This record gives sequence, C-alpha cells and structure tokens, in this order.
Amino acid sequence: MSDTAHDDGKGKLTGRHVALIFVGFFGTIFAVNGFMAWMAVGTFPGLEARNGFAESQTFEARRDAQEALGWDVTATLDDGVLAIAFTDESGVPVDVASMEAIVGKATSVAHDVTPEFSYREGTFHTPLDLGPGNWNIRLTAHAPDGTLFAQRVVLRVN
Repeated sequence: MSDTAHDDGKGKLTGRHVALIFVGFFGTIFAVNGFMAWMAVGTFPGLEARNGFAESQTFEARRDAQEALGWDVTATLDDGVLAIAFTDESGVPVDVASMEAIVGKATSVAHDVTPEFSYREGTFHTPLDLGPGNWNIRLTAHAPDGTLFAQRVVLRVN
C-alpha cells in the first residue's frame, strides 16, 4: 500500500452539483414570485366600475355638480364612535338628505363593514370598533336636491 492519499471524488464540485444549485436558486425565485403574484391577484378587490367608458361620459357633469355643493367631509373616531361631518366652505354644517358608507382597510376588502348611521346637525355617528391602521371610508351622500356626493375619506387610527 502506498502512503499517498486516495482521491475518491468526495468534496469536488461537479457539473451535477452546479446544475442542482442553479435549479434550486432559480426555482426558489420562481416559487416566491409565483406566490406573490397569486396573493396580489387574490386580494385585489375588483373593478370600481362595470363599464369604464360609460362612466367616463358623465364624469365631468357629476364632478361639477358635486363641486358646486361646496361640501367638505371630515371623519374622526373618538371613544369607539365614528363621526362623519359635512360642512360648507365656511365650516357651517350642511343639510344632507342621505348617506351610506363602507368602512374598510386600505389594503383589503375582507374587513369591510357598512354601518348604520344616525344623523344630527350635519354629522353622521355610528359606534364602530376599528383597530389601528389606515382605513378607507367610501361614502355616497345626497343633497336635498338629489345631487350625488361621492368621496373616499382616509381615516388613520393609532
């Protein structure tokens, strides 16, 4: 027997090893990208309008009518009560014939709620328990003359 070390191929980087590393590396990237794309599509809330062209034909008239109202909307959450206030340019409460609102997280529709509001002197109130984060209030209201007012109000809860 010889005193020289026998080279049995263990510990050598072969073409098979490089191929497995290559496939493992890019396979991981493709798997993560696929998962992220699947999650993005799965959590997308959907279309805002069924027919964008038809909506665009009346957009300017609806916007001008809404702006002519001169309403300003603010939302606050104090002690578990959501208040949505409608005022004019000078800060005076305005008369609102009706209002509906959907309250939900900014990133998902899973937590959306449509609360029942009570109305008092230009402000709508409802008890609502919202956790911390950014919340969207998508509201539609009508003036006494029937003019539609639609707005998304951002509410940050700490």
